[in-house]
Parts: sequence; structure tokens; C-alpha cells
Amino acid sequence: MKILVTGATGTVGRHVVRGLAGRGVPVRAFVRDADAAARVLGPGVQLAVGDFSDRETLARALSGVDRLFLACGNVPGQIGHERAAIDAAAAAGVGLVVKLSGPDPYPASPLVFDSWHGAIERHLAASGLPMVLLRPRTYLTNLLAHAQAIASTGMLFAPAGAAEISFVDPRDVADVAVECLTGEGHEGRAYTLTGPEAITFERVARELGTAIGQPVRYVHVGDEDARQAMTADGLPPMVADAIVAIFVAQREGWMATTTTDVRDVTGRAPRSVTDFARDHAHLFQPASPAQGDGGEDGRAENALAKAGDLA
Repeated sequence: MKILVTGATGTVGRHVVRGLAGRGVPVRAFVRDADAAARVLGPGVQLAVGDFSDRETLARALSGVDRLFLACGNVPGQIGHERAAIDAAAAAGVGLVVKLSGPDPYPASPLVFDSWHGAIERHLAASGLPMVLLRPRTYLTNLLAHAQAIASTGMLFAPAGAAEISFVDPRDVADVAVECLTGEGHEGRAYTLTGPEAITFERVARELGTAIGQPVRYVHVGDEDARQAMTADGLPPMVADAIVAIFVAQREGWMATTTTDVRDVTGRAPRSVTDFARDHAHLFQPASPAQGDGGEDGRAENALAKAGDLA
């Protein structure tokens, strides 16, 4: 059995590739830059260089492939990219597609990334390909966008209010994907993937503070201030609006429930925010005096500037 992984150097995809390779499963990674991919994935991974917009490279990448892990970044062409991959998979006779989707995907969703995933899921269903849908909540790794501000100021800035959010570790999402790609009995299932509990940003700040041995304080940022900070730092207005809309949905309780799907599929409990904080503490450590403090108060732009993967 050979498996193709798209989005192979992404937040989840890199862990899927490593998980499959660790089991000795033949895996091929669909990438745009072979040198960059080799640095991320390490030696020994078969690379298929191409682009979603190039049907010939998709066809070559899918040649001889039995199963496909379908993932793509939240970019304006995402719907077209994933539809092209689905069509190419159908033409190649792929036996199963495991799609990385959004937390609540449907085409009419007010959240733009969920609406895109909804349209892609509909196309996948219409293709007739056997499929598994993975619907993770907000990734714990999105907190890495706040690392510089925390290291510089000891403060965590976000427009999250008191929202309870069932963050999930991308490593757990990847572990579920590997089980679905290599096992049986998952076809036709949709898994909503969460951490073990819903937590607030106040709790996140406390956990990070414990992990780095320094207090971290959560500071709520207004929606418009967050939007302006992100666009001032170069994020496209559409992306900034989409990120703010996700925070609004979180404050309204859309992402507060948890499921047992990670445990049910993998046989173990999902990683907690405590686990994540411990594993990534070095990235949040306070800056040394020689590095400076990052500005007057490390405002929202420092905390949110690179928060482009909140879906």
C-alpha cells in the first residue's frame, strides 16, 4: 500500500508523513520545493514535486497510490486546489481519501474557511471516492503565533475574551489520520477532533507561565484593534477578517464542546495544553536583555501578526 500526503510540510501533514514512515508504510509527499521539504521531513521520504494547479504533476504524484491524505493551506485557491486533487484521485483509482477539513464545514458557514471546507467536502462526496473526514478544532500550535510577544512582554494578547476552546494538538490529528490511512473500518466516518477539555486563554497563559517558570498574563484585545494590528503587519484584510470571525465564534461558544474521537481512534487520550506548553516551552522563554523587549508594550500586532492558521 502506498500513500500520498498533500500539504506534506504543513502543521499536520509533516506529522502524518513521519507517522507513516515510522510504521514502515510507503509514503510519498506532494511538495512544491524539494529542498525545503527535505529539510522539514528529513531524508528517506519520497518526494513528488508539483502543484495543485498543475494536473500533470498531480497525476504523476498519484500514480500507483492506494490512499490519499488531502490537506491544503487556507489560501484563496483552496477550493480549486482540493477539487483538482480529488478529481485526479478519482481518475487514478485511489481507494480512500482522508481529508483534513474544518471544525464545522458547510458551504453557507459564516466562517470563510469552514465554508471552503464545506464546498470541498461536497465535491468529495459527489466524486464517489471512499472517504474519511477529519474535523479538528483550533490547533494548539496557533499559540506559537504569540511566542514572540510572550517572550518579550510576558503577556498573551488575543480577542478571545472568556471563550472556552477545545484546542487540539496537530500531532493528535496526525495520529488519527495515520490510523485511518493504514487501518480499516473508518470509511464514511467524520471525526471531530478535540483536546481533552475546553480551556480559556486565561488558562493557556497560566499553563505557559508554569512551563517557562515566569508569569504570563492574558490581555483581551478588541476585535477592531486585532484586525488593524494584523493588516498593519501585512496580513490580507480577508485573512484578518476571517481570523477575527473565528475568535467571535469562539466567544459565542462554537468550539467549547469536546469529543472522544481522538481516544476512540488512537486508543489513547489526546494531548493537553499542559503537554503542549511543556513540549514547546523553549519557544516562549523570556528574551534576554541583549535581545530587547520588542517594543512599548508588545501590542496585539506582535501577538497576532502570524496567526494565519486558526481554522
